[in-house]
Amino acid sequence: MAHLLPDFNFPESRVLIIITGGTICMKRSENGLVPATNFLKFGLAPFPTFNDGSYPEPLEIVTDDNGTKKAVQSLRTPISAYERRIRYAILEFETLLDSSSIDAEGWDLIAKSIYRNYQLFDGFVVLHGTDSLAYTASALSFMLQNLGKPVILTGSQSPMLELQNDATDNLLGSLVVAGHFMIPEVCLFFNFKLFRGNRTTKVSADDFAAFASPNFPPLATISSQKTNVDWSRVYRPKKMQPFTIQSRLDTAHVACLRVFPGIRPAMVDAVLKMEGLKGLVLETFGAGNTPGGPDSALTRILADAVKRGIVIVNVTQCLSGNVSPLYAPGTALGKAGIVFGHDLTSEAALTKLSFLLALPNNTPEDVARQMSLSLSGELTESSRTHFQHPPADSGTLSPELTSLIALAYAIRDGDLEAVRGVIRSESRWLLNDTDYSGNTPMHIAATSPNTDILREFLTQGASVHLRNREGKTPLFLAANAGLKEQIKLLREAGAHLHSDETSAARLQLNTSGDAESWQEAGIDQV
Repeated sequence: MAHLLPDFNFPESRVLIIITGGTICMKRSENGLVPATNFLKFGLAPFPTFNDGSYPEPLEIVTDDNGTKKAVQSLRTPISAYERRIRYAILEFETLLDSSSIDAEGWDLIAKSIYRNYQLFDGFVVLHGTDSLAYTASALSFMLQNLGKPVILTGSQSPMLELQNDATDNLLGSLVVAGHFMIPEVCLFFNFKLFRGNRTTKVSADDFAAFASPNFPPLATISSQKTNVDWSRVYRPKKMQPFTIQSRLDTAHVACLRVFPGIRPAMVDAVLKMEGLKGLVLETFGAGNTPGGPDSALTRILADAVKRGIVIVNVTQCLSGNVSPLYAPGTALGKAGIVFGHDLTSEAALTKLSFLLALPNNTPEDVARQMSLSLSGELTESSRTHFQHPPADSGTLSPELTSLIALAYAIRDGDLEAVRGVIRSESRWLLNDTDYSGNTPMHIAATSPNTDILREFLTQGASVHLRNREGKTPLFLAANAGLKEQIKLLREAGAHLHSDETSAARLQLNTSGDAESWQEAGIDQV
């Protein structure tokens, strides 16, 4: 049969499957599920979706840092809907890793396996247990620097060798993405969705939809017809440097602590005084709140730890949401020197902190600053403008949109003269235009450090009552940021909180520790 022979009329991608362990490659035994060795022969070769029957020549893989090469059996998939074959080989760890016990050493093994074979393959698929899959995906996103090829992590809730399983679809989907689409990211594929790895978290212990990416949409979804890639969201390296890896993340000197009602400050203090501790991920309530106010014992303990050189990162306990200067810089934690975690997952925050602490010559101040910057698409930098260019396929920018973008950058930079220049050159009523989030220039100016820009807009007649897509007024944003001078200017111009904002404002007043800002915005303490 023709399909059993290599057909060079169809292009062929080469993918390396790295097996680290996990449910996906287990089998039944008298003692329960155990790892199934020789997975290519018993788990993949019998299935037509993974083997077109051509049995090509072995492929070489590199097995150590000395460049030692080993020839291993390879298989080909049938021709895909994109008229391409995927030829793949397997690198199986001699000692399979327990995902619930994986640490920096295990991450190093995976990163080095990819690095050694980087020039031999077009893409990589890593099979991994689900318990710590989001942690590993996050860690690798920082370790694999200037990545130019797809690295897809996947696993399953049920083994490949079980009759009813999700392993087949997860592995096949990962293989298709790695072999067809040059997405230069560390991704996690599960239940027909491709996620950015450092945006994921495990949300179910038994559902096939075990993972979610609450703060960032999927990079791709697989339907019955095709793989739909959202190329506008794909993160790409922008440095003209070769692919490298940073190994040895400093996981031994970081911790994660979840705040809960009634938590005793002494508990937090005990963690922060652990020998050798360099960093802490603090999972807080809502948008970054902890019990007590700015003078509470807990806040003093946290502030003292920061002074001792411990980097503390504030992330929300909520499945989705944001802890950032745009929404909560006036909280007691921010004033105590604690880093705003933006929309980082706990997994990404912990591994990023471990990565930064391991970099040579990095001071605590360097680590704290870099935690608020996006290194590989792991967070949304709220300090940057909220104005966004339209998609590349939407045509050229209109003059109105060009002016709006220019104005947003000028506000962000605190450049009053540039702001005036944009307004002078724009005959339309620019100050009430909105960006994709529904924010007007007034919303941005309300949290800008340069109050002269806000005053300029107010004297030009800009509305103080327009609400963004989240229903927030400029006054709410200024109060939430604890910016008293901006609050005063807005109130002088007739600003008041919308009735839909008052309950959220009152909650912030009673929990943020910055009651004065909210009182100045017109909220009375109850």
